[in-house]
Amino acid sequence: MKNMNITKPYQALLDSISNLLSEARQKVYQQINTILTKTYWEIGRHIVVYEQENREKAVYGSHLLGRLSKDLKTRYGKGFSRRNVLNMRNFYLVYPKWQAAPAILSWTHIILLLSIDDNFARSFYEKECVANHWSTRELERQINSMLFERLALSKDKKGVLKLASKGQIIAKAEDMVKDPYVLEFLGIPEDYRYSERELEQKIIDNMQNFMLELGKGFSFIARQYRISLNNKHFYIDLVFYNRILKCFVLIDLKLGAINHQDIGQMNLYLNYFKKEEMVEDDNEPVGIVLGAQKDHVLVEYALGGISNKLFASKYQLSLPDKKLLQKTIEKIMVKERKL
Repeated sequence: MKNMNITKPYQALLDSISNLLSEARQKVYQQINTILTKTYWEIGRHIVVYEQENREKAVYGSHLLGRLSKDLKTRYGKGFSRRNVLNMRNFYLVYPKWQAAPAILSWTHIILLLSIDDNFARSFYEKECVANHWSTRELERQINSMLFERLALSKDKKGVLKLASKGQIIAKAEDMVKDPYVLEFLGIPEDYRYSERELEQKIIDNMQNFMLELGKGFSFIARQYRISLNNKHFYIDLVFYNRILKCFVLIDLKLGAINHQDIGQMNLYLNYFKKEEMVEDDNEPVGIVLGAQKDHVLVEYALGGISNKLFASKYQLSLPDKKLLQKTIEKIMVKERKL
């Protein structure tokens, strides 16, 4: 008993020291990262000033970049390839004021942001990356899946501008739901015949990517969640909880087109959760029927009169057409200008 009393305080001491060291290391890393990115920004500024004074453009294949890259590598070693020196120049051009630069992000994050030509999209990804602590792999995935453009599709010009300046704000269920959901990370060929169980298992095996696609605030609760009513058993494919909206999110997967029976069944699940699973601080649950195809007219009529927060969305197994989405957003912005 005496040894146990000694062990607990010692463990508390060890834990507190470990926390201090972890916090200190994190602060040191952040300081080093900020110094590094500020230095790269300054290098970019010096290159641009040199260009202006000597009327020499530092495009990728220019003599200036080649010579500068070679000399810097000779003096300082790796990290000064022609491409990286060009990125430093572009860093300054995109963020001419240091105060506006995302210094908290790593240089690899910044390079990914610099690859985005559209200012609105870049601003969105920058803010989301900082707010959600995306890794470089997660940021790259969100850029490739055209997250900004997909979220902007359902908005007007003011909504697009707000999305770019503030990032995605989750205030109600509609803000959380996407249409379509892009599931390219599952690695399922478009022409491959798969079952609902296979689709579900693929999602479980790639849960981190799936939750990244779902968006902010999701926690996984269960798969094949059983509901029993009068000795009849029903199974919800996937159940999550969203800590931002403080509600359960139920997802049912469908291989083909979403039909009215699917929507009716999800409505049953939602009614059950409202009566049997919600606790005092919970908000009403949200249901998403996720299918490979969606008839908008049928869904509109099937959802008519339903008071529950129920949505029908498509999923696709390949990345969206980048040019098509960009043209759609451009039309929204041009249309608004004419009004």
